[in-house]
Amino acid sequence: MIKGVHAMFYSSEADALRDFIKNKLQLPYSDVGEGWLIFDLPEGDVGCHPTDFPGSPPSGTHNVSFYCDDLEKTVAELRGRGVKFDDEISDQGFGFTVNFTMPGNVRVQLYQPKYAKSR
Repeated sequence: MIKGVHAMFYSSEADALRDFIKNKLQLPYSDVGEGWLIFDLPEGDVGCHPTDFPGSPPSGTHNVSFYCDDLEKTVAELRGRGVKFDDEISDQGFGFTVNFTMPGNVRVQLYQPKYAKSR
């Protein structure tokens, strides 16, 4: 039975990216040796989006986002830890979003969903 999803960020600054996620995002992690950290998240979800609209990414593209219950509060906390955001919070229909860039030019979206999770 599938129990979760494993996401991977590829970065030219992998050590700095691991440090960013560990210290700025403060995600719990397992140290699997030789500098490799695997970050643990308490839940996740997977969406499947069509590619037939203008500006959509090509088929086969993957995207990783983080989500939270209170975006304004989370953004304030992360700014307090030195995270710089690429834009301001905006309403995207499915939820409220903002983006930030991590070491190695890894851009991610942080959002507060408007939809209810099933669990």
